[in-house]
Amino acid sequence: MAAAVALPVFALAFVCAAVLVWRRPLAALYAFVVGLALHNLVMALLYGAGVHGNALEAIGAWKEGLLAVALLRVARDSWGARRLPFRPGLVDALALAFGAIVVLYALIPQSALGGGAGTKAVLYGLRHDLVPIAAFFLGRSLVLAGRELRRLAWTILGVAAAAGAYGLLDDYLVSLDWWGRSGARGYFHEQLGFDYNGPRGLPENFAFNTSDGLFRRLVSTFLSPLATGYLLVVALLLAPLRRWAVPLAAVAGAGLLFTISRSSFAALALGLVVLALARRQRWPLAAAIATVGLGIAFTATFTHFAPRTHFTPTELRQQEANAKRLGGKKATGALSTGEPSFHSHLVNLRDGLRTVAEHPQGYGLGNAGATAARFGVRLKAGESNYTEIGVETGLVGMVLFVAWNLALLAALLRAAWTAADETKRRAAAGVAACLAAVLALAIQTDAYGVPWLGYCLWWLGGALLVPLALRVPALATRAEPSVRAQG
Repeated sequence: MAAAVALPVFALAFVCAAVLVWRRPLAALYAFVVGLALHNLVMALLYGAGVHGNALEAIGAWKEGLLAVALLRVARDSWGARRLPFRPGLVDALALAFGAIVVLYALIPQSALGGGAGTKAVLYGLRHDLVPIAAFFLGRSLVLAGRELRRLAWTILGVAAAAGAYGLLDDYLVSLDWWGRSGARGYFHEQLGFDYNGPRGLPENFAFNTSDGLFRRLVSTFLSPLATGYLLVVALLLAPLRRWAVPLAAVAGAGLLFTISRSSFAALALGLVVLALARRQRWPLAAAIATVGLGIAFTATFTHFAPRTHFTPTELRQQEANAKRLGGKKATGALSTGEPSFHSHLVNLRDGLRTVAEHPQGYGLGNAGATAARFGVRLKAGESNYTEIGVETGLVGMVLFVAWNLALLAALLRAAWTAADETKRRAAAGVAACLAAVLALAIQTDAYGVPWLGYCLWWLGGALLVPLALRVPALATRAEPSVRAQG
């Protein structure tokens, strides 16, 4: 019954959004900035309302649908103009080469590579790797003028502040018991197929387990402290230097602290260092030092004021049994290098690198990370984007992925130093800082696979790659309604 109501409503909303994106492809970027921040919460609520299986999967595909519509509009305009909408360069060639390797490894039979992924896992792995490439080329094809860049920066900061405020209220006002009774548990377990053993059957990172007790982490609308933290890092690095941005940045910063994501604190500090380099200013260095100090201070003291939660007796016995079975470490202080989460990241990175070295030809798509976990495939590597891509597409794929993103980072820095427009220079500097932070995060987590980053950050990276003066004007001429709306 719920699906019978939800699907027609979704279909109508999607058609309206698709028409808007066809007329003005840049509207898709705004849809991703806002919609992907709400995606997981909406999916969990729909699951709780009774929308399950293929119906919910169809609704969840709105993002791929809008991306496809925008790509088709760009392709049509380019075909009509008989020329590409941008001047290809090294970064584009590397992106295409990495995409070609991904497609090749999707076609090679798993039996020839020693992999164990089925067709569905391969398709999900293909989507995981190709979406940021598609978003990158959309960014390369659509003009972002100064006014549009400023509007996007304010939109991202506003979304981040809203996510931070919602997450803080949720932490203190909504119990994990409610979340366990909501659709979130079923959405993760039954719809997505993940086997989580956190409190109330939720993901383990809904809470932080220390020797002082179990404490809530800010998960916000992403239902994940890590994905939320990554949005907040990007928003803070792109925040406009204006008076009215201060309260929004303060809320976003407070939300970042309560994610208790130490990797996000470190990534923000690194991003500020890159921002100082890109803008050739010193104040981001002082901000980076302050970020490190504040992050350490908060991590050392959050047990005094963060909302406390608990495992039920049954969950506690299960946790102890899992720890014995897996040889896990006992909970320690959050700043300890022996803390289980920190130790797990190091072990997974080491094991993944060893697997790539021992099997450089790769195992094929779907054999690593969340995709393998979701479909019950024997995990070849996890947590680090670099080792996950390496075990799936081989050493060549991993090298191409790294080369593409480092070349993109270098090109963004060049744009920050040489672009004729000041707004473009500032935006390129901010996106370069964001990309550096995310590439650092990718060492120990699947940042590349976070949809908000994949759709939004790589789109912005492509859009700011080269000065606007070097763009071929054919697309702007053919797509007059969308370009006019872009400012």
